[in-house]
Amino acid sequence: MAIAKSERLMNLALCLLGTRRPLSKRELRGSIEAYLEASGEDAFNRMFERDKDDLRELGLVIETVENLDGETGYLARRDSNRLPPITLDAEEAAALGLAAKVWQQARLAGAASGALQKLRAAGMPEAEDSYDVQPSALEPRIPVREAAFEPLMLACRDRRPVVFDYRKANAARPEPRHVEPWTLECWRGHWYLAGWDRDRGAERVFRLSRITGKVRSRAGAFTAPVPDVVTVRETVESWAGETATRSARIRLRAGAGYPLRARAQSVREGADGWDELEIPYGHGLDAWLVEFGPDVVVLEPADLRADVVDRLRAVAKG
Repeated sequence: MAIAKSERLMNLALCLLGTRRPLSKRELRGSIEAYLEASGEDAFNRMFERDKDDLRELGLVIETVENLDGETGYLARRDSNRLPPITLDAEEAAALGLAAKVWQQARLAGAASGALQKLRAAGMPEAEDSYDVQPSALEPRIPVREAAFEPLMLACRDRRPVVFDYRKANAARPEPRHVEPWTLECWRGHWYLAGWDRDRGAERVFRLSRITGKVRSRAGAFTAPVPDVVTVRETVESWAGETATRSARIRLRAGAGYPLRARAQSVREGADGWDELEIPYGHGLDAWLVEFGPDVVVLEPADLRADVVDRLRAVAKG
């Protein structure tokens, strides 16, 4: 079975690399013997989807293209799958090795390991890695808990539009969003997606923990240009008040709201189980405070208090 699958993957890769136009699943099934022998259309579809995902996991860039008749086709352009000459020195190789360790506990662990193997096979110098010889007390890791991370990461890589249900901080129910994904970035322990929101015709940033249900891919090309630099962190920082020029005064329940305490300019402990904090006040602070629910009470300014109350009432109404 292992030999048959390897042969099947090789044949599929050769078909996708050898064509100048996208091939439909029907054409690919007629070109690969293992697909012809599949017992039924459903069995073939499951086999093809697994094989396509396996090839992408191995690093093959497979494009999904929709023709004028609405039929979906696939191809792997040679210029997109050609590795340029490797000119890394030992220090750069060591940096890549350390970066791969960041993903050890994530779904990207296999991809990171495979990428290093390919680079070494192409001539990347071996670097002595002290982390393999003597484990460090501190290991760099990036947490990936959201189920939406992997499909969005692949969609960003393959430039595929997606649809997902998203619940805003001040909404009781999620709503569908049609997005052209650009990039993912981790900030303060949370993952964010930047992309083009087709329904709103503008750039938007989405927090992955607020995506509900499955991320569904859509055929077709992007309708908006992808910027050279996507400022995910700057956008999220402005939402969280990182660029604030004002301050707000809030009451915070004792033992709650660590992120707010970490950013507080001053903290005055109270004897009634509530502390008084002064925190930076910038755009989007009201949405952030709502996330702490009954553990936060806004004292001033009045406009911030009113915004938080409005958001809480909207959630209560559903």
